[in-house]
Amino acid sequence: MKSITFGFRFFAATVSLNILYDLAAVVSFKLSTQQDEGNLRSLRSRANDEVNLGFNYAKDKIRGVNIGGWLVTEPWVTPTLYDTGNDKIVDEYTFCQYLGRTEATRRLSRHWQTFYTDADFQTIKSYGLNHVRIPIGYWAFEISAGEPYVQGQLEYLKKGIAWAKNAKLNVIIDLHGAPGSQNGFDNSGKRGDIGWADKASNVERTKTVLAAITAEFAKKDYEGVVTGIEALNEPAGFKPDNNLTLNTARQYFKDGYKIVRQPERGAQQTNVLYIVHDAFQPLDTWANSFPYPEYKGVALDTHIYSVFTYPEITFSETVRIENYCRMISRLKASQEKIYTFVGEFAPAPTDCAPRLNGQGIGARFDGTFKNSTRVGSCEGKSGLSQFFSEDYKKYLRKLFEVQTLVYESTSGWVMWTFKAEAADDWSYDAGVKGGWIPAKAGDRFNSVQC
Repeated sequence: MKSITFGFRFFAATVSLNILYDLAAVVSFKLSTQQDEGNLRSLRSRANDEVNLGFNYAKDKIRGVNIGGWLVTEPWVTPTLYDTGNDKIVDEYTFCQYLGRTEATRRLSRHWQTFYTDADFQTIKSYGLNHVRIPIGYWAFEISAGEPYVQGQLEYLKKGIAWAKNAKLNVIIDLHGAPGSQNGFDNSGKRGDIGWADKASNVERTKTVLAAITAEFAKKDYEGVVTGIEALNEPAGFKPDNNLTLNTARQYFKDGYKIVRQPERGAQQTNVLYIVHDAFQPLDTWANSFPYPEYKGVALDTHIYSVFTYPEITFSETVRIENYCRMISRLKASQEKIYTFVGEFAPAPTDCAPRLNGQGIGARFDGTFKNSTRVGSCEGKSGLSQFFSEDYKKYLRKLFEVQTLVYESTSGWVMWTFKAEAADDWSYDAGVKGGWIPAKAGDRFNSVQC
């Protein structure tokens, strides 16, 4: 998630084309339905015989939440952690750099111990959800000379998986940050330059970390609990570098499949879903990238937000809902080629959550984001739900319902995030308690239809 000034200047052009892609998808979907029916039947029929995934991603729906801001910290998810008094601290890299290893370790250890517990995972299960996606950074596994990061996250990742097992939840381990930063977002660990693809050593280090994740969490001990490994979150395919980042991501995803599916020559294949992100490209870009049977048990993760670009930030309620409904054809078409799911989304219709765009960066909606045009006031549109009007809660209800309705035309959805300290419009837990998310996943308010 989510946004920095540099990244979304280029990302905006990509995302704003979604409507055109959606309209084109309606036509292409109708023309190709007959020839794709056989492919869809094949996708469903091989769901259980290609690898023993532990979850039927062709038949059953993923309904989950991200464990955001825990093992990869984000200023907007836990602003109290980032209230350090030092304006130079904007991400986990600078958090560790300016506080120093000893103090950073002390504060982060306290955060890891308290922000999520077994009780949270039990609550997630009680809401009828079946998946958690847990982001982790490369620095949890290896740190090179000169990098200020501190470690200790791996212990808590194992705890989180144990809590998920106790709650009978499936886990997707998501490599959220790579050396050099794959997108320049603060949630990659280091905000600013997008440097992952600039050095071959960054990519090789990422492969080493992916191999370490696989070696530990694709073991029999975790089978049926860890059902997915995501090779890399949100590589910046939008970067204007003559497609260097996009092409590097493509090759990395190919190489990563071999690392995850069969980590040792001659060894038995692993039983986890191998997940790639769409790199902010149209879904049909990936339709034929992982053909069966050369590739087995592969899924495509796409993230859908409509608050980080123009004109989407200006959408009225009606237009916003129609925009989501138009996505159905495109999502269905992707699902017929490759398991597809929406790994991040939120009901929030604005970017008003404090620090959402980054520490010290304002919001597009109220015009405090650099070079933005004010749409309206952020008052009552984020923060704690006790300050939300009933009409705004009804709006959030419609936006959650229409999105989950649309996204279940794929293998399912994972909302970002389960909880946040001061952004209830992004919190699944707050949504259930506030009445705009059903108490049981899959239930409907029937507030909106496509």
